[in-house]
Amino acid sequence: MTLTSPSPSPKPTAVLTVSGMKCGGCVAAVENRLKRQPTVADANVNLATGLAVVDLLPGTDVQATVPALAAALTGAGFPSEVQTSADLTPIAPETPSTAGDWWRPLVIAGVLLLISTLGHLDRLGGPPIPLISRVEFHFAVATLALLFPGREILLEGFRSLLRGIPTMNSLIGLGTGAAYLASVVALVHPSWDWACFFDEPAMLLGFVLLGRTIEARVRVRSRESFTALLALKPALARRLTQEPTELGEALPTESIPVGTVQVGQALLVLPGDRLPVDGVVVLGKTTVDEAMLTGESQPVIKQPGDRLLAGTLNQSGAIVIRAQRVGRDTELARIVQLVAEAQGRKAPIQRLADRVAGYFCWGVMAIAGFTFGFWALWGDRFPAVLQAAAQTTAHANHTAHLAMAGIAPMVSEPVTPGQLALKLAISVLVVACPCALGLATPTAILVGSSWGAEQGILIRGGDVLERLQQVTTVVFDKTGTLTTGRPVLVDRQPLVADMTGDRLVQLAAAVERGTRHPLAQAIAQAAAALPALPAQDFVTEPGLGAKAQVADRPVWVGNRAWLAQGGIPLPESVESALQQMAKAGKTPILVAEGDRLVGLLSAADELRPDAIATVQRLQQLGLDIRVLTGDRAEVANALADRVGLPRSAVVAELRPDQKAQIISQLPHPAMVGDGINDAPALATAPVGIALGSATDAALETAGVILTRDRLLDLPSAIMLGRATFRKIRQNLLWAIAYNAIGIPLAAGLWLPSVGLGLSPATAAALMAFSSVSVVSNSLLLRVSARSAVSALPEQNQTCQN
Repeated sequence: MTLTSPSPSPKPTAVLTVSGMKCGGCVAAVENRLKRQPTVADANVNLATGLAVVDLLPGTDVQATVPALAAALTGAGFPSEVQTSADLTPIAPETPSTAGDWWRPLVIAGVLLLISTLGHLDRLGGPPIPLISRVEFHFAVATLALLFPGREILLEGFRSLLRGIPTMNSLIGLGTGAAYLASVVALVHPSWDWACFFDEPAMLLGFVLLGRTIEARVRVRSRESFTALLALKPALARRLTQEPTELGEALPTESIPVGTVQVGQALLVLPGDRLPVDGVVVLGKTTVDEAMLTGESQPVIKQPGDRLLAGTLNQSGAIVIRAQRVGRDTELARIVQLVAEAQGRKAPIQRLADRVAGYFCWGVMAIAGFTFGFWALWGDRFPAVLQAAAQTTAHANHTAHLAMAGIAPMVSEPVTPGQLALKLAISVLVVACPCALGLATPTAILVGSSWGAEQGILIRGGDVLERLQQVTTVVFDKTGTLTTGRPVLVDRQPLVADMTGDRLVQLAAAVERGTRHPLAQAIAQAAAALPALPAQDFVTEPGLGAKAQVADRPVWVGNRAWLAQGGIPLPESVESALQQMAKAGKTPILVAEGDRLVGLLSAADELRPDAIATVQRLQQLGLDIRVLTGDRAEVANALADRVGLPRSAVVAELRPDQKAQIISQLPHPAMVGDGINDAPALATAPVGIALGSATDAALETAGVILTRDRLLDLPSAIMLGRATFRKIRQNLLWAIAYNAIGIPLAAGLWLPSVGLGLSPATAAALMAFSSVSVVSNSLLLRVSARSAVSALPEQNQTCQN
C-alpha cells in the first residue's frame, strides 16, 4: 500500500488549534471571524477535535498571515495556536492530562450539589439542618461558587456577549448572574418581599461542571482510536554511527529524535521496538506485527530486501534497516494526515447545524426576554400558577429565613409575577443546549472515521461520509480492481504427440526471455521451476509475438497473425479452441516449432480472492453493481459470469472519458478503481474509492481509500457510512427534540394547563445530560459498526472457482 497526499492546491492551507469552544455557536463564531479576514478563502472548524482548517487566498504570505489569524481568534476569546507541518495531528490537545485535573471539577460539582440538596431537606419532609438551612450559608456558598469554579464560565460568557458572539457560557452566565443578583437584592432589602434562591446558582454550576466533566471524559474515549494511531510513532531511533557489514552485538549506535532521521541512514531496531520510519531490511531476520496499520492479524516474516512501515512492532529479532521515507512521508504520517483532512471537511448536514447554532444563543436570549416580560406583566392572571410556584421556591422570602431561625412562623405565600418571571427566564437560558446541536455531527464523524482507519478504511471527510451513505450503485473497474491485474498461465495444451505441457512452457519462456510484456511475465512465472532452454536470435514484434532460435530450430510464440507471417497454418480444430478461450475471457498464446503448431497456452487475469464475496455482499446490501472496462467484450462477459453478474451490467471497450460520462448518468454512484485511466471516473463519481495498491493518480482523486488492499473492505466502508449517518440523524433528532420541548417547558408554556415547568436547577441538569447523551450515543457507533462488519459471510470470503 502506498498513500499519497492530495495534489498541491493553489490555495495554501493552515491549521490552527482552537480552545475555548463549547458549542455550535462557538464554532460559527470562530468560522465567521476567520472568514472575515481579507486573506481567508474558506474556514472549517471542528468542535470535536478543536481544529480550524483555513484555506488562504493564492499568493498569501503564510508565515506572516497565519500567526495573525491565531492572534485574531485569541483576541476574540478563543485562544489559538498555529500547528506546523511537523506537529500536525488530527486532534487538538484540549483535555486535562492529570488525574487531579479530571477529578477536581467533579469533586467541586459534587460538593455544590450535596450542599444544595441538604439545604432542601426540610422541604422534602426531612429535618432542617441549623447551619445549612440558613439563607446566609447559601449566600456564602453561591458567592464562593461564582468566584471560583464558576468564574471562568462567567468571564468567558460575558466577554463573548460583549463581542457580539454569545456562547453557551453566555447563557449560563446570564442565568446564574441574574439568580444571584436578584437573591442578593432580596437579602439586602427584605422589605421588598423578593425571593432568595441562592441555591439555584450553586446547583446550576454543579450540574454544568458535572456534565462537562463527564462529556470531556466521553469525548476522550471517542478519540482513543486516533490516540492509539499517534502512539505508534516512537520518539527516538537508534542510528548506526558506522555502516554495518554484519549484525553483531557491538554495533555502535546513538539515539536521535525520530524527526531528525534522514533518508538513507542505517538504523538498528531491537525486538520490542516500533519501527521509527519506513524502510527496507538490510541485515537480520524477524517477525513484525503490522496489525494496527494493515489489519494483518498474524506477524509477518521480514528478511533482507523486505519493506517495513513506521509504527509497526518488531517482535522477534534485531534488524538493521535503511530509511526510505521519513517524517510526514511515512505511511503512518500520511494516514494521520488524511484523517486530519477528514476532520476539516464538513458534511453539508454539519454546516447546516453549525449555521443554526450560530443564531441559537441570540434566539434563546430573545425567548428568555419574552418569557420574563410575559410573566412579569401578565403573571397575576394565573393565580394558581403563582400559588403552586410558592411550594417549589427555595427560601421563598426573607420571612422563610426568619422562620427557619425560629423567630417567625413559616408561611407559604404566592410568589410575585416578577419572581416567577425571573426564575422561568433563568430556566430558559440554562436549559437551552447548543452544545448538543454542535456536537451531534462532528463526534459521530470522529468516531466513525477513526474506527474506519483502524479497519483500513480511510475516509477523506464528513462530506464523503454523507455521500457514501447515499450510494445506490457501485461501479467497478475490471483490471486491478475485481482482478489482480497480473495475468497468469491457466492452460497448457500440447497439439503433437512428442510435446508435453512443461516442454511447451519451456519453449515459450525461452523465446519471451527479457520481454517485459505482462503475458511474457506470466509465462516466465509458470516456467520458474523448470530448466531454462538456451535461445538466440531474438525477434519481437509488438502486438504480434516473438521469435527465437531454440536448440537450432525457430520457435514462434504469439497470436494467429504472427504465425501467419511465418507461414504456419492453423487447423480448424485450433480455430474453434481459440474461440472458446476468448469466450472464457482468456488470452490464447500459440506456440510453433519449426513449421508446425505444437501447442496452445492461455493466460487470464485472475479474480481477486474476495471478488465474488464482495459482489455478493454488496448485492445483499441492495446495491446495483456495474462493471466498466476497457478490455474486450468477451473478457468482460466472462468476468460477469464468474462473479455472478448479468452481462447487461458490464460495459466493455471503454476509453477513460467514456467511463466518466457513464458515471455521470448513474444514480448516486460510487466508482471503485486503481489505475491512472480510472482517475477521471473516480473524480466524476460522488464517491471515488481506491484500493491501497492503486496508482498515485487514483489515490489522489479518491474520497475513500481501502488501505489494506482488500476488496471486501468495500461493503464495510458503505456500512460504516450508513451507520455513521444513522448516528448523526439520531443525535440531531435528539438535540432538536430536546430544545423544542425543553425551551417551551422552561418558559412555562404548560404551567397554566397542567402545572408542568422547570426550575433552574432541573434545567441545568437536563442541559448537562443532553450533551453527554449525544457524545455517548456517538461512541456507541463503534459497537454498531463492529457488529455490522462481523456479519460478513465468512464462508464466502474467497473466490469460488
